[in-house]
Amino acid sequence: MNAHNRINNITIVGGGSAGWMAAAALATYLGKGASIRLVESEEIGIVGVGEASVPHIRMFNGQWLGIDEAEFVKRTQATVKLGIQFKDWSRIGDSYIHGFGAIGRSLGPLPFHQFWLKLHLAGRAGPIGDYSAQTVMAPRGKFAPRDRNAPADSPLADIAYAYHFDATLYARYLRELAEQRGVQRIEGKIVGVNQRAGDGFVESLTLENGQVVGGDLFIDCSGFRGLLIEQTLKTGYVDWSHWLPCDRAMAVPSERTDPITPYTRASARAAGWQWRIPLQHRTGNGYVYSSRFISDDEAAATLLANLDGKALADPRKLAFTTGMRKKFWNKNVVALGLASGFLEPLESTSIYLAQSGITRLLSLFPTRDANPLLAERYNRESVFEYERIRDFLILHYNATERDDTPFWNYCRTMSIPDSLREPIELFRRDGRYFRNGEDFFALPSWVQVMLGQRIVPQGYHPIVDEMPEDRLMEYVEGMRTTLAQAVATMPMHQEWIDRYWKASPP
Repeated sequence: MNAHNRINNITIVGGGSAGWMAAAALATYLGKGASIRLVESEEIGIVGVGEASVPHIRMFNGQWLGIDEAEFVKRTQATVKLGIQFKDWSRIGDSYIHGFGAIGRSLGPLPFHQFWLKLHLAGRAGPIGDYSAQTVMAPRGKFAPRDRNAPADSPLADIAYAYHFDATLYARYLRELAEQRGVQRIEGKIVGVNQRAGDGFVESLTLENGQVVGGDLFIDCSGFRGLLIEQTLKTGYVDWSHWLPCDRAMAVPSERTDPITPYTRASARAAGWQWRIPLQHRTGNGYVYSSRFISDDEAAATLLANLDGKALADPRKLAFTTGMRKKFWNKNVVALGLASGFLEPLESTSIYLAQSGITRLLSLFPTRDANPLLAERYNRESVFEYERIRDFLILHYNATERDDTPFWNYCRTMSIPDSLREPIELFRRDGRYFRNGEDFFALPSWVQVMLGQRIVPQGYHPIVDEMPEDRLMEYVEGMRTTLAQAVATMPMHQEWIDRYWKASPP
């Protein structure tokens, strides 16, 4: 590649976790050859409530950025997340856990749940949560990252987990890392965006103090407003609020309660759902709701009435529209984080989507001649990822038997995309689920949520009948016994944190 064709100047607009994740990753992989600047203003707040993640963050932090796990946990007041507990979603009184990691152990071409199904339909098996390490560990408050004595193909050999953490502290930690790796932070408010005559590419930004910041490539991490992608380039937005009707969140921190649970809790409420995310120094809480069905004051009151500990502040309101930009990469602007779109926090995908966008950008990184095929590919993959996650979220709302409030009636009776209807119908018939390409949520996630939401298959895969009854019982119930025994010997999550990852009080 010609040196003069290389992109040397990258300007990131906005800090927060998306901005500083991008800065740290670009600095790590583009080396000293690129000048990376991040423009942010102390006056403009960051959303900073996204405090739960998915296991991919361990790869991004550890393998991609070379971050030491213990240091990250201590610096961000983090705790372990093995999955999400869903309460009252299908019926009031129901509870299930969507855990990370595998369900049982596959046998030949068939996933474990097919063998479990045959016994379950005959009333001879425990709930599906008894057959996955994370869903056995979580309610018992247990945690260990692996069982050193387990064989390589055992579900205990490497336990998938994520974290709950303080997003503001994460951004601060990444800023330190990025600046050490050469990123220049510029303090200032952007008052003008200057575009190139002819093709409309962004050329530079003008700050309030008159400073002009140029760039070959601009990364828009300016949050919901999308300063470059939307306000400047008028990219357009695809609105999904008819399928995901929640458009507001009230967020409030509360006092820490012990012991710290290694899972997120999502409790269904009259017009949405409430999150509970335990950190080392406090608990994060929020009510995600639809303003069509409840007032802001009522939502705040509901949230405050359902806290485990004393509130540490007044509830803060966030308004949003679920959906995505029509293009994530437009001209020489790539949008990341909230600037690219928003899928509500039900399955903790916000941080993941920003990290996924960063890794996709690095793999498709352009040269100055801006090959349009790279942007097209980036957009196609981003749309696919957003739409599949969208379908998984809609599943939680639509697969309900609740008719006790107008909100749940709407969700239960709304039309759903064909791309979701087909997997539901397939699963309902005989428990089959086929992962769609690089779909982020794999088979265990779909199986756990569909079963948890009371989509019970009427049958099972015909190959299962080839296994003799006594061997089937031994195979399925042997898994339950193995997991129960292994988890019984694990330390408590609280014990693990205190021993290895205890953070200093902030």
